[in-house]
Amino acid sequence: MEFDLNKRHCYWFNELCKIPHGSRNEKQLSDYIVEFAKDHGFKYKQDEVFNVIIDKDASAGYENSEPLILQAHMDMVCEKNRDCEHDFLKDPLDLYVEDGLLKAKGTTLGADDGTGVAYMLAILEDDTLKHPKLSCIFTTMEEIGLLGANELKPEDVHGHRLISLDGGGECHTLLSSAGGGTAVVSRKISYVNNDDPCLSIVVKGLLGGHSGGDIHLEKGNANKLAIRIVKEAQLAGFELKLVSFNGGMKDNAIPREACAVVSCNKPEELKKFVKEKEKEIWKEFEFSDAGFKVETEDVKCDKRMSDEDSKAVVDMLYLFPNGFKNRSMVIEGLTTTSLNVGVVKTENDCVEIDALVRAALDSNTDDLLNQIKVLSELLGFAYKVEGKYPGWSYSEVSPMRDVFRKVCEANGKTLEISAAHGGCECGVFKGLDPQVDIISFGPITRYIHTPDEELDLGSFDRSYSLLTQIVEACK
Repeated sequence: MEFDLNKRHCYWFNELCKIPHGSRNEKQLSDYIVEFAKDHGFKYKQDEVFNVIIDKDASAGYENSEPLILQAHMDMVCEKNRDCEHDFLKDPLDLYVEDGLLKAKGTTLGADDGTGVAYMLAILEDDTLKHPKLSCIFTTMEEIGLLGANELKPEDVHGHRLISLDGGGECHTLLSSAGGGTAVVSRKISYVNNDDPCLSIVVKGLLGGHSGGDIHLEKGNANKLAIRIVKEAQLAGFELKLVSFNGGMKDNAIPREACAVVSCNKPEELKKFVKEKEKEIWKEFEFSDAGFKVETEDVKCDKRMSDEDSKAVVDMLYLFPNGFKNRSMVIEGLTTTSLNVGVVKTENDCVEIDALVRAALDSNTDDLLNQIKVLSELLGFAYKVEGKYPGWSYSEVSPMRDVFRKVCEANGKTLEISAAHGGCECGVFKGLDPQVDIISFGPITRYIHTPDEELDLGSFDRSYSLLTQIVEACK
């Protein structure tokens, strides 16, 4: 299977991969979509956070049909391998095909949700496709808490039927999704002179993954494992003090790498201790994350954190709740509550921790956030919540789901349905219009939010055909 740019959905995906579009860096792509709307004479709106809404009149015979909303987010998760020099602020993605799969060299691909953006552009420009009035909503900052969608107003929702193109699985739709929010915990740090040798302790080799869809798979969290090694060394009698701690890139991606730099008066003994800990911890992840490893290296640091600040940061990270918390007792395999200590960074004399909480019920979200708040107060950290968003609850009756099912059956396939622990913008749209009927849709992708992300090109083609059939069936 080739990545055939003569196919318009492939052409548009390739075009957007030339434009940097990480979260909070969507303006260039947003402006590109606006120019597309102008070139085609469509009505459009671009708001202050660069969301774009494009409306297209109904085709002949569909004038009296209920309008149909298509929706996707512009931003992508920007993860790369440690040895990759790609600059997400300016470099185009380096695409290649392997065994019918589209990938990007050393980085995430952005099929989440570039495929949805490409589908909408292809459908908007297709004057042969029969369709009701279309409203295509391109949102921003989805990957960091649905921030763009949260800026939409009820008057921006031009219809009561919506296809979220942030789904996946080809003949698969979600029934619901989790809500949540990001806890941002920080502490100003003071430094003292350091005369002891220093060592970097680097956890690496972990699989990572989506903090919603993969949180139940017992994968290692590099931030938690690195600080565990530091704390257990202290408990074993080593006089360790933190110089810095950095790990993870996104709060919604399970961190694959983390680095703790510490001062220690017995560096060689510490190296042996770390190597023993590596063996012990590897055994814990033998069947879920066997690539786990720890590397140490001598470094020079003339400053370290004060005793008080070092203790507070180590204890905060060590005690910070993380991972799978609750599962559904009704829907098999569905995680209902979790959190991910996704990012820890030391910069500008401050340590900041970003942890994404997800839950099916708002009460579970609030409970976890309150636990983090109390812990922060006890250990002298500032606390705030960013990007809190609602969930999308299950509706037993869904005409859009019925349309999707009939299209699948017409193609000799069966519609699969499931609930998801990942957050999505469907909850925001449900809040804006409680009557909106939603399905999710998209091609088969794998390993999203990691540099191993891949798009099944055969599914990309088949899914576009299915989407056009769904649109035509919405008469």
